[in-house]
Amino acid sequence: MSKPKQRSLFEEDELPENPMPWERESAQGLYLAQIVLNRPVDRVFHYLVPESMRSVLRAGYRVRVPFGRGNQFVAAYCVGVGPADENQPSIRLKAVEAILDNRPLFNAKMLKLTRWIADRYLCSWGQVLECVVPAGVKNQAGTRLVTVFELITAVPRAENEVAEVISKLPAKQRAVFDVLKSANKPLTLDELTQAANCGSGPVQSLKKKSLIRSLQKRVSQFSNGDEAAYAGIKKEDDLQLNIDQRRALDQLLSAIRGKEGSTFVLHGVTGSGKTEVYIQAIREVVSYGQQAIVLVPEISLTPQAIQRFRSRFDSVAVLHSHLSDSDRHYHWQNIAAGKVQVIVGARSAVFAPAPHLGLIIIDEEHETSFKQETAPRYHAREVARKRSELEGVPLILGSATPTLNSWLRVIEKKDTLISMPNRVNNLAMPGVNIIDVRNDARIRRNESIGRVLHTGMQHALEAGGQVILFLNLRGYSPALWCKGCGNSVTCPHCEISLTWHRDKNLAVCHSCEFSSQPPKQCPRCGAPGLRFVGAGTQRLEEEVRAKFPGYSCKRMDSDTMRGVGSHAKVLNAFAAGDVDILLGTQMIAKGLDFPNVTLVGVVDADTMLHQPDLFASERTFQLIAQVAGRTGRGMQGGRVFVQTASPAEPAIVKAAEHDFLGFSQLELGHRKEMNAPPYSHFARVILRGPQEERVQDFARQLAQILSDAASEKQLDVQILGPAPAPIIRLKKYFRYHFQLAAANVEAILQLWNEITDKLPREKAIEYIIDVDPVNMR
Repeated sequence: MSKPKQRSLFEEDELPENPMPWERESAQGLYLAQIVLNRPVDRVFHYLVPESMRSVLRAGYRVRVPFGRGNQFVAAYCVGVGPADENQPSIRLKAVEAILDNRPLFNAKMLKLTRWIADRYLCSWGQVLECVVPAGVKNQAGTRLVTVFELITAVPRAENEVAEVISKLPAKQRAVFDVLKSANKPLTLDELTQAANCGSGPVQSLKKKSLIRSLQKRVSQFSNGDEAAYAGIKKEDDLQLNIDQRRALDQLLSAIRGKEGSTFVLHGVTGSGKTEVYIQAIREVVSYGQQAIVLVPEISLTPQAIQRFRSRFDSVAVLHSHLSDSDRHYHWQNIAAGKVQVIVGARSAVFAPAPHLGLIIIDEEHETSFKQETAPRYHAREVARKRSELEGVPLILGSATPTLNSWLRVIEKKDTLISMPNRVNNLAMPGVNIIDVRNDARIRRNESIGRVLHTGMQHALEAGGQVILFLNLRGYSPALWCKGCGNSVTCPHCEISLTWHRDKNLAVCHSCEFSSQPPKQCPRCGAPGLRFVGAGTQRLEEEVRAKFPGYSCKRMDSDTMRGVGSHAKVLNAFAAGDVDILLGTQMIAKGLDFPNVTLVGVVDADTMLHQPDLFASERTFQLIAQVAGRTGRGMQGGRVFVQTASPAEPAIVKAAEHDFLGFSQLELGHRKEMNAPPYSHFARVILRGPQEERVQDFARQLAQILSDAASEKQLDVQILGPAPAPIIRLKKYFRYHFQLAAANVEAILQLWNEITDKLPREKAIEYIIDVDPVNMR
């Protein structure tokens, strides 16, 4: 008897990049599954497919397989199924033990995309697949197993014999039988006994007579509180577009109708109406029965942003960090079933299983939160670019301050620029005043609000306006300083200054969350009288309340916004005018649109500028420009005060002039001279271990191996370092790093793949590689 022909999820023209050669029938008659595991080893394992699974198992399913010497069962991913090649070695293979899902979690294009991510970011395919599927989907949160009963339609007895057994059934057993027959679907015990008006006895008797059988069925119990929270939002009509918006939309609609997999950089100043262009482009996509994915930074997932989409579309799934596993599973199922028109979410929403994808949008594309810091260390922008290519749909990258990476692609004509240089209703950009605080007496007294900013705030509040203050440091004081030895008190596990949180009277490490009572004397020299130096958002709040006692003030940072709905509560109060002064960290720097905000104050523009980071200047410019964009959105206009001790710094000057083109030209010139990104690619290798000398020696050894391999293979890759990481000790481990630099990323990937199996192992020392890093600390 011939074996059943197993149809793979891959079509002939959609084979994965590394398929097994299973085109011919196997002489051995074996069926094999290609399996990858969530392990840092990029290898495909082969398992036998039992006869009972051959008609079901396809690429895209999760399975349970025995793995390792102890044959422990682990969850894994099937990436291909088919008859074994005739050249397959005759070895004893383990078999797939179980299929874990009712339907595949990945289609062919998603498997291709995840394979590309594994290759591009030098991690295993299994790690990528594990990252793509939310935990709530894997553990089927929001569902439960119930026992149901159904008729046995094929019994090993003659038909007349079955009829005779049925005719002799007692009344209650016959009632149960008739209920199941008329229902024509499995029923639970409660449903069955209630409909038949009997107890469980007749049901068990029918089981013994082999007329019915019981089986386990998974049923949903989704409450979906996330949907309920936005149930009262009223539907709104599309807004009238201005000339810039209409021109931008026309370009996008042309690409959508032409099914182009091209990338557009939508460069629009803050307040230019980019969101309305997104919405009307999505409207076109939805009219075709297609879906759109909108990626936003997690901190921009505010009720205000969510409401904009929910007020325009019938079905919107919002994916954010506060969702329960049950809600994530609920949204995943609805998205995969094509029931959701718009998927709005943070970085991981790029993997949303939309079967009818028509458009991808990344708003605030410059945000560093789009880069994942743990394996797989992908960048959502590059993943979206690849998915756009595979799906044949447009990608929109929107920002008032695009990354220099995206801007260079525009200059080189690889991506298409759409420009929106004016605010809606022809509102003027806010005037930005750079305040040199080096000679400010109040700043010298260790106050946060200088004389000019204080006066500006007073005038704005007295005129009925609202104020936003930005300070990118949380806590009360960011350093505990010893005047005896001149050192700050650092975390015992990290080379980072402890921050004093006055509300809890704790000195806290913002990297490992170590906390303790503030020491009464210096741990290094023993001198008493430590000073609390600098100001964080807690101290700023205290100062604001003291200087403006008649006005309501709220603070937004990761210390105050821990509870579910805390963002919404504060922002709704600010929108209603119940809060006069809103202060906080980056979460208030973008995505907010409040017309009554007439003054924005950047309390300390230097906090990011002097970091040991190649991208410090670019990020300073972006941050100031974005914060400045929160004001001047109403008819009364607005002003921005930027306090700095570096008033001539080009990033600050250009941000104050709203001159992105001037800044990008200047900064790209510096980068080109240094042959730094975006004119080259970096990959950062970070090593850590408990003994500094051994980590340093091992880093040198690894760097030398890579340097020798680059010479041998004639690959134009430079090895920069090794050197101590900017934060040399983090979470009890000493850290060293070095970088691989090349004109194109393919050379780096080739070099690493050439030597990855030859790299030595050192006990207690770990290392990772981060391709195109955005965090250099």
